[in-house]
Amino acid sequence: MDLTGIFTIGGKPGLQKLVAQSPNGVIVESLKDGKRFNAYSSYKISSLEDISVYSVTDDIPLKDVLTSMGEQNGFSVFEVPGKDALSSEFKKYIDYDEDRVYVSDIKKIFGWYNLLVEGGFIVKEATKKEEVKEVKSSK
Repeated sequence: MDLTGIFTIGGKPGLQKLVAQSPNGVIVESLKDGKRFNAYSSYKISSLEDISVYSVTDDIPLKDVLTSMGEQNGFSVFEVPGKDALSSEFKKYIDYDEDRVYVSDIKKIFGWYNLLVEGGFIVKEATKKEEVKEVKSSK
């Protein structure tokens, strides 16, 4: 799973995919509705590759958390649990630090997971290998 071109932008909902460079920043496309806009250099832009989640022992990269969620969930979209069940549901995937990871963060991660699955960014490794074999055999 490569998350280097996927961003979260402060003040903007959902996730954005890098499309191109512009003189004043970057052009991104929303994974939710496909709309493109210029993300200026003054925006708070974070790559998902650089985000990690506080755990009891160490920080765990978001990529590993999302992979764990996918493996345990069959790499399919699922209903985001209610506010009361978010913490216990997230505990199934990672032993996070409850003092430093807020319910709003957990809700955001569940939403990101669903967007990434729908966009085809989180898939089984076996599926990727099969697609590569199909492309090679068709040549």
